[in-house]
This record gives sequence, structure tokens and C-alpha cells, in this order.
Amino acid sequence: MTQTIKITGQQALATTLIDIVFPGDTNHHGTLFGGAGLALMDRVAFIAATRFGRVPFVTASCERIDFKQPARVGHIVEFSAIPVRAGRRSLTVEVEMCAETVIGHHRHACTRGIFHMVAIPDGENARDISLPELLPMETPLSMAGVRMVDIVFPDQANSVGRMFGGEAISFMTKAAFVEASRYSGKLVVLASSERVDFARPIEIGEIVEAEARIKRVGHSSMQVETKLWSENLLTGERSVAATGCFNMVAVGEDSRPISIAERALASAASSSENGHAHA
Repeated sequence: MTQTIKITGQQALATTLIDIVFPGDTNHHGTLFGGAGLALMDRVAFIAATRFGRVPFVTASCERIDFKQPARVGHIVEFSAIPVRAGRRSLTVEVEMCAETVIGHHRHACTRGIFHMVAIPDGENARDISLPELLPMETPLSMAGVRMVDIVFPDQANSVGRMFGGEAISFMTKAAFVEASRYSGKLVVLASSERVDFARPIEIGEIVEAEARIKRVGHSSMQVETKLWSENLLTGERSVAATGCFNMVAVGEDSRPISIAERALASAASSSENGHAHA
């Protein structure tokens, strides 16, 4: 008689992947290819499933994916995934895709869908392992800043299987761009990088999560503090891989710096109201 090895209950946690729509990802209408959107939905579903079960997963099927509105060139696209049902080896993950404009921060839902993931554990006890019980999700505390995940693939790594420093910086600056553009409601560009420190290498197949938050605001500039985490897929062990500080500048149609004072005051007022609401 076999003994089922079951991990204790696990809460469903939302996982967020953020990207930007570039011309190479779009069709002749200037909108994101449906297949490209589906690929990112599947990727974030995989990350959410792996974080829940800490075993290898594959996608068994997806359903109820209806595209309501397109994502266009220049839009920020956000994919949020959360486990909604767990079986012995199967996990159902709900994924929502939203798009937002950089200027004005207008946001709309593009699609949502259900992804059915199947665990394929290995090792001598693989046949006896089952997924943890899915516990009710608690209301998360609101956190300032941007958090976005991805996975390191072989084409992002060097000959010894570690993520290129340039790829890590690119991911960090993308998070800084999203944070600064959301804060200002303007188009922003990278003006300078004060310092980037690498603490540990990131291996192929690890999850990377970038955190970015506004540290200081000037007339047209924003200093964005970023932190890059690496996370082992199967153990969940997390380490700070890199930290950096990037200076972003809001620009107008003529590519010259423009004031963000009004937006900064509005953001400060909004933050104050949210703080009182959670007090």
C-alpha cells in the first residue's frame, strides 16, 4: 500500500508578469498577436502553479479565453495569475490580461482564461506526492511600487548557465519604467543609472522578480530604487540577486523634459488617502 505524501495547505497567491508591447510583437493592425498574449498567459500560469506546488508542471489545457479588447504598440500589459482549484496532481489557474496606456494611465481588461496545469514530480517518491490543499486567499496588504516576475531562459544566459548582467539590468529598468510611468502618467526615459550591484548569480530556470519604487521626485525626474530577486522553482528559496537605482525623466512629444509636479501632488494625495483607509 502506498502512502500519499502531501504538503500542508497553501494559500493562493497572485503572481504578476508585466511586459511592454513592441512593434515586433504585433500584427499589421498594430495590436499584440493573440498567440503572443496566450504565451505570456501560459508563462505566468506556470510560475503561479510552480510557486503553489513546488513541483514541475506542464500545461494540460486552457479554456474560456475570450479577447475583449486589444493591446496596442506601446501599451504596458499586465498578466495576473492565481490558483483557484487544486486536485491531487492538477491545478486550475485563472489568468487575467490587462493593458494600460503609458500616457494618462488608462487601463482596460483584454482577456482572461483558465489554465489547467498538471504536476509531474520526479524522484523516488514521485508517485506518492500530491499537491497541497488550496486555502482561502487572504486580502493582501496594498504595497507601493511595482512587482513583476519572469523566468530565465537559456538565450538569456552565458556559457556557464547564468543570466547575463545586461539581461538582469534590462529587466530592472523595465520595472523602473513601469513604476515611473505609472507614477507620473507621462512617457518616461532612462536618464542615468547611479549604481547597480550584483550580489549573486541567477541560474537558468530560476524565477526572477523585480521590485521598483519611487525614492525621490524632482521637477521632471524620478529616482527609482529597484531590487532583483532570484527564486528557486522547486525549493522556493529566494535571494537578492541585484540592486540598482535609476533616474527616469518625463518627456513630452518633443522629447524634452516636462513637469510632473501636478501628478506628483495627486499621487501623494492618493497615497495619503490609502494610508488613512488602511489605518
